[in-house]
Amino acid sequence: MAEPARLGVAAVRPSPLDTLPRVAARSAPAPADFAALVASETPVVIKGLFDDWVALAAGRQSPGRLNAYLAGMDRGAAVPVMEAPARAGGRFAYRADMREFTFTKRSAPLRETLARIEGLIGQENAPTVAIQMLPLADALAEFVRQNPMPLLPPEVGPKLWLGGGVKTQTHNDRDHNLACVIAGRRRFTLFPPDQVANLYIGPLDNPPPLSLVDPENPDHDRFPLFREAMASARVALLEPGDAIFIPKYWWHHVASLDPYNAMVNYWWGDTAQGIEKPNDLFLAALLALKRLPPGERAYWHAMFETHVFSDAEVSAGHIPAALRGALGDLRADERTALLRQLLAAFQK
Repeated sequence: MAEPARLGVAAVRPSPLDTLPRVAARSAPAPADFAALVASETPVVIKGLFDDWVALAAGRQSPGRLNAYLAGMDRGAAVPVMEAPARAGGRFAYRADMREFTFTKRSAPLRETLARIEGLIGQENAPTVAIQMLPLADALAEFVRQNPMPLLPPEVGPKLWLGGGVKTQTHNDRDHNLACVIAGRRRFTLFPPDQVANLYIGPLDNPPPLSLVDPENPDHDRFPLFREAMASARVALLEPGDAIFIPKYWWHHVASLDPYNAMVNYWWGDTAQGIEKPNDLFLAALLALKRLPPGERAYWHAMFETHVFSDAEVSAGHIPAALRGALGDLRADERTALLRQLLAAFQK
């Protein structure tokens, strides 16, 4: 593969998002300290976490060097590829009708895709092509051995994101996210989970649900509440070698700021199974409660607020602990009995 000129830092114009308050940064933590960081549920930029990665050294040299490094481990597996036409301006978002996206998805050979991404660098009116969410443990197992992540258990496998100047609309994940930039610069714009009403999220049944607002050029006439979201937003500007921890459910807009970018991320934390999965229960609540008469909805709103989202000592402190049942800390046998009761009810 040809070696293009080193990418300059002025590949894109400054954005108003760059002036937002910055996400706090810190040095690489020990595993025990990282567990406390995760428990704090606060985003943080981490410096020096993966300085010894072979992939980072290659990415800092040039797109061609990193592509050659990845291609050298290729065993012929197809990779997930997303592509948006030039008119999309790199935005991976909804089309106007919200039924489809601005990008297409397909599988393609790794070497062919890497060569195409590199060949598009510097071309005018070029489409935006990216490898998205490639499971490296399956496709490039040697990558995992040469680029270890000491903060997470081995079963949390890395995924590769590599391509052109992608701008991914604001969305969130049901997992914690540790994202490690190995080439190019990325900007993460973060919004707390409670800003959902101000972000104008699209249809839940067309995953992933995305915000309709372009945060770099918001239409405040159409989306007036977005000003409230911006008031609580913060930004992280990442260079190669930087990582960011994003707690689950934090909304984030991600922009690749150079013509060639590569990132490895790790998702973990969405461990609930079966009837205890929060997203499934949320959908069940929509089905059961959304269309009830106003008085009934008000009742269930109060019940959830009191018994699900309030402190147990406040909502049930007047009941002896041994008699609180589902309102308290269930014993293992009580938990099993409740699960059986619910499964039986849902199967009717």
